[in-house]
Amino acid sequence: MISRRTVLGLMASAFFPGTLRAGDLEPEFLQPQLKAKALPALAERLPKSPRALNLAAMGRQPGQYGGTLRTIIGSQKDIRMMTIYGYARLVGYDEKLNLQPDILESFDVADDRVFTFKIREGHKWSDGSLLTPEDFRYCWEDVWLNDELSQGGLAPALLADGKPPRFEIVDPLTVRYSWDAPNPDFLPKLAAASPLPLVLPAAYLKQFHKKYQDPFRLAGLMKENRAKKWTLLHIRMSRQYRPENPELPTLDPWRNRTKPPAEQFVFERNPFFHRIDENGRQLPYVDRIVMNVSSPAIISAKTGAGESDLQSMGIDFSDYSFLKDAEKRYPVKMHLWKRTQGSRLALLPNLNCADKVWRGLLRDVRVRRALSLAVDRREINLAVFYGLAQESADTILPESPLYRPEFAKAWVAHDPDQANALLDEAGLQTRDDDGLRILPDGRPAQIIVETAGESTLETDALELITDHWRMIGIALFIRTSQRDIFRSRALGGQIMMSMWSGIDNGVPTADMNPYQLAPTIDDQLQWPLWGAHYLSHGKV
Repeated sequence: MISRRTVLGLMASAFFPGTLRAGDLEPEFLQPQLKAKALPALAERLPKSPRALNLAAMGRQPGQYGGTLRTIIGSQKDIRMMTIYGYARLVGYDEKLNLQPDILESFDVADDRVFTFKIREGHKWSDGSLLTPEDFRYCWEDVWLNDELSQGGLAPALLADGKPPRFEIVDPLTVRYSWDAPNPDFLPKLAAASPLPLVLPAAYLKQFHKKYQDPFRLAGLMKENRAKKWTLLHIRMSRQYRPENPELPTLDPWRNRTKPPAEQFVFERNPFFHRIDENGRQLPYVDRIVMNVSSPAIISAKTGAGESDLQSMGIDFSDYSFLKDAEKRYPVKMHLWKRTQGSRLALLPNLNCADKVWRGLLRDVRVRRALSLAVDRREINLAVFYGLAQESADTILPESPLYRPEFAKAWVAHDPDQANALLDEAGLQTRDDDGLRILPDGRPAQIIVETAGESTLETDALELITDHWRMIGIALFIRTSQRDIFRSRALGGQIMMSMWSGIDNGVPTADMNPYQLAPTIDDQLQWPLWGAHYLSHGKV
């Protein structure tokens, strides 16, 4: 998995060195449009103060224009990955996990309540229209505050103590959002992999909004696009995170040129993108990205056969030996990327499971610690990960400034004797003739661990853990399903324990919300009902 930090750069001063002629700065890909006067010159396409990346200072080399990059996706919806790969955000994280202005020229924060954003003068959407405060106003007043378009209400990051902000246009380049109470989640949500929408191309989207469009014409657009409601039409045409509308102006480095349904999506460089390198060349370097839709089951095979130039989706560590061997036969090179999750695999006891006896036992920290101590992580590392993994508890990573090594080592040593002692202390001293511990209600101690069935890594590890837990008198049974069924069963309390990935954000900083450490959302597999209770303000 490619971490989004690998596509970020540090802030640097913007400049055009005198050693390069203006013509050298233009991509060959754009020459036909430039010669036909369909595009203005680079100086007119860039903001007055573009964002400049000093690649050499980052230990990299400035690139050259050109080329088509092929990649494979498992479904049409996976074109959303382009929003992550390009990582153009109003504010974004740099390589040290500090928030920096990106699309914005600058931002100012007062008391975590008042956020003032300055737009880069001359910044343009991919269609050449100016980015203005009106695009922010439209998104706020006509989309977020429109009850028909935002039936679920405002996003949590737009509320502080349950109240929305006051929006104002300060001047032709400045907008401001003000809350009465601190809102520390606001900026991190703007920088997230799936960012909080705050700006939309108003000039383009007003044609799909009933406030601005003639009713007869709007009905025609709905019919043309097979939308039963104007709201569905607007949502479909304005979706930024999954850029399915080729006509939607964007601020991303590449723009989609293919309308779904399709088996191949082509993204072309945005000629008005706001970033340059230290030589004044407009980014990105790559002209086109082609995303070929394939069955997820054969993505690794296609990758190993050289059908992808850069592949991060649809491959996992279970493909390691195959892809490594493919290097001998095809022009492919496999790299191991660090994940930003707390752990590749994690066992998650459901503290809300419907089984009353097991619910009580799993809430006993002695039982959870015993189950952890019984797992032989070294054996799993060698057998499943070829010894290349880091044996650790599910916690934040060393790259985070909040990392605590003692948390990574807590209850991870393989110690069956201590595990047995803890289970005895928890009241599970009695065993049956097969050596299984007896539960308070007389049943043998049997734990069913469920997975979404998306990776053989999970079942491979669980087969080993089955033997580990048998040594402490616990029987383990594996059940695989599909993600939707898996999630539904978890929320219904039907899952006793699951195997999933660890903490979603393994590289937090002090200004990030620690929501993942408490029951705050309903898809946290260790306490889904508590999360639903919190989300519903006590109604569930």
